[in-house]
Amino acid sequence: MTAAFAERLLGWFDRHGRHDLPWQHPRSPYRVWVSEIMLQQTQVATVIPYFERFMERFPTLDELAAAQADAVLSSWTGLGYYARARNLHLAARRMVAEDLPETVEGWAALPGVGPSTAAAIVAQAFDRRAVILDGNVKRVLSRHGAVDTPVEAAATQRRLWALADERTPDDRAADYTQAIMDLGATVCRRGQPLCAHCPVASDCLARVQGRVAELPVKRRRKARPTRRRLLLWLEDEAGQLFLEKRPPSGIWGGLASLPECASTDGIDERLAGLALERDDDWREIGRFRHAFSHFELDASLIAARVVPRGLAESRGEWHGLDALASSHPPVGLPGPVARVIRERAGALSAIQDTARRDD
Repeated sequence: MTAAFAERLLGWFDRHGRHDLPWQHPRSPYRVWVSEIMLQQTQVATVIPYFERFMERFPTLDELAAAQADAVLSSWTGLGYYARARNLHLAARRMVAEDLPETVEGWAALPGVGPSTAAAIVAQAFDRRAVILDGNVKRVLSRHGAVDTPVEAAATQRRLWALADERTPDDRAADYTQAIMDLGATVCRRGQPLCAHCPVASDCLARVQGRVAELPVKRRRKARPTRRRLLLWLEDEAGQLFLEKRPPSGIWGGLASLPECASTDGIDERLAGLALERDDDWREIGRFRHAFSHFELDASLIAARVVPRGLAESRGEWHGLDALASSHPPVGLPGPVARVIRERAGALSAIQDTARRDD
């Protein structure tokens, strides 16, 4: 089974696999590591432009380790799951201080690197046999082996790791690892799998049993609750925007964002806590919804001009809209907030252009 599965999969990969991904040229440990962290819970098509921009800004491990945390988070803006960026930065500094790992155990000891990610790095960066089990691979193996217990269950995980180990060959580790991930991403897809194009369909138990659509089995998720929040768009008399650094952990951890308030009842107290006071009336300027893994955010944006309260310094940062809307903002921003800023900056620029033409 092992040899036959791997041989068929590698033969398919040679003809139809992805050979032009940017982290494959060159396939260095640094580039592979960054790509694997970005690919956690994120599709290849989304990752590619972020990876290319990240490599332009931080082409080496030393440059990433030496960078400020805000610069790293800025390059991650819009990619989501920002703990990945913070862990990437911490791991870079640790590797510069210690050494670059070459084993699965060494990579797995770094912040943000789990067992499957560590194995993928070792297999692709060093071409050494290492067993991976990411989301795509779980789907392939659940179907091929007709594993019909909930994929999140510990016993199912052990079964899938065993199936992955059985099928992983000793040779062509880098190619096999990419091949099985490619198979799950492009052929053995979650919806509308292309079984007619699958190189291992002939002994896929789910296909033989007519159960492809029902595997892998996932526990039914509870409906996500909605959290309603006010985001405060606070400008000074020069048109600079006030941003507040969020706590290092939790939602949007470590990013600069618009101050948040649960309801209008708490706005004055919230401003006082920021050492600011309102200089004109509130006005609503927009709204957005954003889905997190465990809840949906329903955000209303309200704007006002503010001034420092008394002699106190405001407890946050002031930035010009143009800098925040640039391709390399000075701070890391949550994706939805970055979009709002770009839209507002674009609208303001259009108004100014119209005014200049009228003059």
